[in-house]
Amino acid sequence: MNAKETVREILALAGIKLNGEHPWDMQVHDERFYRRALSHGSFGIGESYMDGWWDALQLDEFFSRVQKAEQWKVKTFATWWLVARSRIFNRQSRDSSKRVARWHYDLGNDLYQVMLDKHMQYTCAYWKDAKNLDEAQENKLHLICKKLYLKAGMKVLELGSGFGGLARFMAREYGCEVVSYNLSHEQVKFSRQFCEGLPVRIEEKDYREAIHESGGFDRAAAIGLCEHVGPKNYRSFLDLVHAKLKDGGLFLLHTIGGNDSLTATDPWIDKYIFPNGVIPSMLQLGAAMEGTWVVEDWHNFGPDYDKTLLAWWKNFDSRYCTLDKSRYDQRFYRMWKMYLMMSAGAFRARRLQLWQVVMSKGNLSSYVPVR
Repeated sequence: MNAKETVREILALAGIKLNGEHPWDMQVHDERFYRRALSHGSFGIGESYMDGWWDALQLDEFFSRVQKAEQWKVKTFATWWLVARSRIFNRQSRDSSKRVARWHYDLGNDLYQVMLDKHMQYTCAYWKDAKNLDEAQENKLHLICKKLYLKAGMKVLELGSGFGGLARFMAREYGCEVVSYNLSHEQVKFSRQFCEGLPVRIEEKDYREAIHESGGFDRAAAIGLCEHVGPKNYRSFLDLVHAKLKDGGLFLLHTIGGNDSLTATDPWIDKYIFPNGVIPSMLQLGAAMEGTWVVEDWHNFGPDYDKTLLAWWKNFDSRYCTLDKSRYDQRFYRMWKMYLMMSAGAFRARRLQLWQVVMSKGNLSSYVPVR
């Protein structure tokens, strides 16, 4: 059987036709695609999409169907090498973490400003009773603050501050003092302007340096950081938060969650989107919490990330014309589209989840979960 027929059979298992009439069907524009896909797996599929060799009108649904059928789990050399390196080395060390910040989060604030909401939230929104992205992200911010039972005057440690939207919200809406840590130079620059005049201190430092903060904190939050912490560091990460949290305090962890325990991500994602990123599993996080933390609440609203990613794509696509094409050329456009649509498909297929986990040091008399 030749490469084209093999690809045709693989697609058929996912309910996808090669050059078919449905919006999720794959349209191949270059015959070289078939061998590239079979020999290089998801890496070859991703790069060939960036090169314009294939397309699908509804790319998110294409990836949803592929992932539901668990197709194209080809164990190429790139996959094995990535897994081996992750098991031998700590790919989320301080030095390697700086590379992620430069590669992804320092791409340009102009890019994120055209894509995100008014609060500049680059994590999953909460769509209950929301009509648009702004409302859904504000819902998420309130949800975090209410789950932490924030009160005026509380001191909050935020690990991974993003663009400063949560710190700003906690300070303005709930009267808290916030200390945030972030390695991204561009995000820190934006955050400091965004939070100007508020009791918010943004440190351009690795989250691990927060151990040197004097005194304790009433509350702690890590929103979208855990995906960059890595399996070798989950325990030390949670131990750090435990050490900085006062007795009676609460910690909220907001992270993408995986159904399987992995040590590395997809090779294409690793090269082009999130170098050294790893999605934690429940087993991995549970082992890191064991003997130290009490889990007060574990909330999954993964399907909301599908809607969030589609909203980001709509913003990016409609406003792409305003971006500098010397920095964000057509190949970048296709790369960014694949990243957002592949991710939306993974959440729709329930291969990925979105968890908010509230933890205490075990010295609370009770905790009432918030939805």
